[in-house]
Amino acid sequence: MLNRLMALSAALLTVTAGMSVAQAQGTLRVAMTSVDVPTTGGIPNNGGEGARFLGFTAYDALVNWELAKDLDGIANIRPGLATKWTIDETDKTKWIFKLRQGVKFHDGSPLTVEAIIFNLGRIFDEKSPQFDAPASPIVRSQLSMLDRWEKIDDETFAIYTKTPFAFFPYVLTRMFIVSPAQWEKAGRNWIEFAKQPSGTGPFKIAKVTPSVSAELIRNADYWDKERIPKLDKMIVMPMPEPTTRLAALRSGQVDWIEVPPPDAIPSLKQAGFEISLKPYPHTWPYELNTESEKSPFRDKRVRQALNYAVDRDALVKLLNGTAKPAAGLYPPDSAFFGNPQNRYTYDPEKAKALLAEAGYGPKNPVKVKVMVSTAGSGQMLPLPMNELMQQMLKPLGFDLDFEVVEWGTMLVAARSAPNAQASLGVDAVNISLSFTDPSTLYRYYHSESYTPANWNWGHWKNEEADRLMTAAQVEFDPEKQVELLSKAHAIVVDEAPWLFVVHDLNPRAMSKKVKGFRPAQSWYQDFTTISIGN
Repeated sequence: MLNRLMALSAALLTVTAGMSVAQAQGTLRVAMTSVDVPTTGGIPNNGGEGARFLGFTAYDALVNWELAKDLDGIANIRPGLATKWTIDETDKTKWIFKLRQGVKFHDGSPLTVEAIIFNLGRIFDEKSPQFDAPASPIVRSQLSMLDRWEKIDDETFAIYTKTPFAFFPYVLTRMFIVSPAQWEKAGRNWIEFAKQPSGTGPFKIAKVTPSVSAELIRNADYWDKERIPKLDKMIVMPMPEPTTRLAALRSGQVDWIEVPPPDAIPSLKQAGFEISLKPYPHTWPYELNTESEKSPFRDKRVRQALNYAVDRDALVKLLNGTAKPAAGLYPPDSAFFGNPQNRYTYDPEKAKALLAEAGYGPKNPVKVKVMVSTAGSGQMLPLPMNELMQQMLKPLGFDLDFEVVEWGTMLVAARSAPNAQASLGVDAVNISLSFTDPSTLYRYYHSESYTPANWNWGHWKNEEADRLMTAAQVEFDPEKQVELLSKAHAIVVDEAPWLFVVHDLNPRAMSKKVKGFRPAQSWYQDFTTISIGN
């Protein structure tokens, strides 16, 4: 598989080799880590990277991320296609939205309340003619709490949640709005729509070459006049192999690469390239199967031992300082971290003692199979990182075997039950994940969030954590939310349903010609401020 990926990357490099510097004036050329071009029809696959380059560029949600102004903290939300939203005082499951007026899709058709209802039907109504069965789970897994909707008038509509859900506006950022008129023009076919898609975003998707590139052009008529792009064009290309991305940047065939090889960063700086590093809400864990009878991770002692057995500093060194050790979903300086009894550091003796208590050791190792990816959004260097972990864990009594898959395959597995065929019988999934908003704990760890409904792949359950997370969801006071969620997170840390490994620093490298990039503490970025200079 790895040879095939390297061959694909080499082919992509050859395709881009013909682009001259003159052709690139006003054009930003980006090499992504994904194996293929993310889907372009308004429900991007390939995780956060897909949404970063072919979601928030070409589309808007009802609620958008504020990526340009909140530079000192984790990005917050701002009005998108909804100008405001309120919770009904008599019914805490009812959210009332005011639609932004005067907005047009890229095809020229107007944004209406009916268009919003059309998009809700695409994702949530299996009986609607526009229901998109292959793509719907990507959004539904983030919006499992959404129940129903209704039109109130030509400027107002309501969306109901199944129970009161205080963080609902945050998760609405996952649902991009597309043009019903363009879908009709495409013969009511989502595959055809993706070839000539239409959203309302600051860029328009102008050309899609499968497995090679997607080209986006400036939307001079964008409704938010402060965010009309400075670029004429942006071209995004999949290049999953790190050395191929590096070669493309060094040779001038691209201007920007995601995740440069860490050992190349000093020489890139010396050669005049810009390196962007910034903390953002991201973690690189193992999700552990706590449900299956055969999984050793049903035993909390084994899970805790694993967390004490990993030398996170060695992994940070491997990554040349582009990550920092993780002690939970949130970093210790987060208000949501809480006060867990366990502070996971590298403690081999404690790991061995816990394993011995559980009946394991070097002569009777914990044999587990872990799903790892070849590349992917936020995955950093998954193969070298996992190989190092395999080596460091073996002497302590963990015998790791890897199921190596492509990123898209892993995303399908992570949205499936641990005993589903898509999970391939593994005991853990090594998938990078975000903590972009306060609903994250509920979506990852609540028993109501078992996959495929949401993202609790390991089907971990703790009644007290459930109670605290549920209480936070129905609490509309921010200070009380923090108090409840920090207590829940402390339980998560102590119960160790995941192996907490590192937090990524979002590394990317770019030519000095790239001007105006201001990295946000987010999985997503604002490309409208960027220009190409000399």
